[in-house]
Amino acid sequence: MTSTNSFLETEIKKLRQVRQGFLRLHKALLDSERETYEQHFGKIQTNGDFFQLVISHEWFDWLRPMSQFIVQVDELLDEKDAIAASQIHHLLQHARELLKASENGTLAEQRYDQAIQRSPDIAFMHGEILNSLK
Repeated sequence: MTSTNSFLETEIKKLRQVRQGFLRLHKALLDSERETYEQHFGKIQTNGDFFQLVISHEWFDWLRPMSQFIVQVDELLDEKDAIAASQIHHLLQHARELLKASENGTLAEQRYDQAIQRSPDIAFMHGEILNSLK
């Protein structure tokens, strides 16, 4: 095995680890946002209703880039052709951007910051993913 292959395998492993972290974080964020949404608008009756809200209601807009990121990673990892290090680097950089949380940032950064403040579990997952991106 060449050092290039070893480096690429290490980067693919890192990307898989980041993906797993994002899946857990995304689920926790959806659960947290559902709870907050229901406090404002009332109980969501079915999982189907919730799914429709997630894909179409502005309340959940800020989570869609994270959903899309997970799909992009899955598509790359499912490719039959060789994966380029630059593709992995691009996705890992995108992951870092998605993990920006700020009280005064964009709407997505503010909503993410609020979720982190609301939930120690989300804060922990956020930190875990940031650590895996180092």
